[in-house]
Amino acid sequence: MEKKIETIPIHYNKILDKLKTFERIIIISLTIMMVFVVFISTVRLGWWLVTKIIEPPFLMFNIEQLFVIFGFFLMVLIGIELLESLKVYIKEDKIQVEVIFTIALIAVARKVITLDLKKLPDCTLIGIASIILSLAIGYFLIKRVHINNNITNT
Repeated sequence: MEKKIETIPIHYNKILDKLKTFERIIIISLTIMMVFVVFISTVRLGWWLVTKIIEPPFLMFNIEQLFVIFGFFLMVLIGIELLESLKVYIKEDKIQVEVIFTIALIAVARKVITLDLKKLPDCTLIGIASIILSLAIGYFLIKRVHINNNITNT
């Protein structure tokens, strides 16, 4: 008995091509907007640093200012990682899970750095710790699979 091989009708291929084109336009638009946001954020951070450095007391930051600086730096890093993710998606047409885990780890680290941990209940701290641990384990496993795949492919 012969099996029928079903083919996708031609009009479906046209629809898929249009969807792919639409997706590309959106990704490129997001990339351009992210470049703009990262650039403006970097300029703003630089301006803020310069103004805080030259105002009295000269070259001194208090703890609150350091938290703002570190939080701002990490936000710019998150933007850069998002740009990297978009760049990989444009080049390879796939989402790189490793980059997504990196973005998530940086975002959680930023949140932890900017939180006032003394005011949070213990269960919230345990939740944050479990999120960090889960992301770290996920990143480790993804990295391990990636390394193993590279070893077996060579």
